[in-house]
Amino acid sequence: MNITATGIATLIIAGVMNASFTMPMKYARKWAWENTWLAWTVFALVVLPLAAALMTIPHLPMVYRSAPLDIVLEVFGFGAGWGVAQVLFGLAVDMIGITLAFSVVLGTSAAIGSLIPMVSLHRERLNSTAGYAVIGAIAFVLLGVMFCAAAGRLRDRPSALSNSSKQPTSQGLLLAILCGLGASLMNFGIAFGTPLVDVARSFGANGLNAINAVWLPLLLAGAVPNVLYCAWLMKRNRSASRYRVGRSHWALAAIMAIFWFGSTLLYGVAAGQLGAWGPILGWPLFMSLIVISATVLGMFAGEWKDCGPLPIRIQWAGVTVLVLAIFILASSTRYLQ
Repeated sequence: MNITATGIATLIIAGVMNASFTMPMKYARKWAWENTWLAWTVFALVVLPLAAALMTIPHLPMVYRSAPLDIVLEVFGFGAGWGVAQVLFGLAVDMIGITLAFSVVLGTSAAIGSLIPMVSLHRERLNSTAGYAVIGAIAFVLLGVMFCAAAGRLRDRPSALSNSSKQPTSQGLLLAILCGLGASLMNFGIAFGTPLVDVARSFGANGLNAINAVWLPLLLAGAVPNVLYCAWLMKRNRSASRYRVGRSHWALAAIMAIFWFGSTLLYGVAAGQLGAWGPILGWPLFMSLIVISATVLGMFAGEWKDCGPLPIRIQWAGVTVLVLAIFILASSTRYLQ
């Protein structure tokens, strides 16, 4: 199986969009974190997925009534777990910045999100050259995550010494690792939600758009933990009243949602172009492109300013190792006949 130029181009666009989606949050200064994240949740996980499904899936209610109940519930479960990871991701970005958070989260997610579907759907390939390549790549991913974690600790050491009230990097790193484990559940929903895609196609959905039948329950379930957590924070912090000011922040949240959901749709398209191995090969490729984009954006945003050359070199070393792992995974396609 060969990865087409179209699929790679699609993943590049998706990676840049996903890495960029949190940037507008920096300008929503009149809102608390929970205000922005709740608005993003409504747009990205409810409004846009529902609109996409209604526009592209004929007879949408019949699709879900005809689909196996256990598959629908399974997708919902993956979505709920992924939703918890999204909460952790928002907190991790707030604690350790976009570059480090993306590197740790996506490196971990790339490994777990690729291995589990392979073990479950292509177990016979484990004792093969392709299987060994996947396992070897996972080892490189874990090494890359360690490099990125070390870079983050070195980067924040001076400011931690001068500002004792700052949240420790170790807390943010722990959240990022847990988020990476949970983030892979989104890919599980795609990998194991294939029967739902088949039902959508039987009702006339386009081959590439049929994946929207999975995105809707997956993301709606993911919205629940986000909404509950943000509501709890607004009650505790009495921040709900902040919606009365900063009306332009709604537009910022909408832009965040468009970038994020757009990247999600493009990943689904690219995974479909890669065939049965799409979730296994497309997911780590997607993750690597996000890491590269996030690192560049973080550097331009000044997150690594005044930290000295050593942390930056270690961060780039970690990114290089992660990218190497992705290339190992991609090269395994030659053995998938």
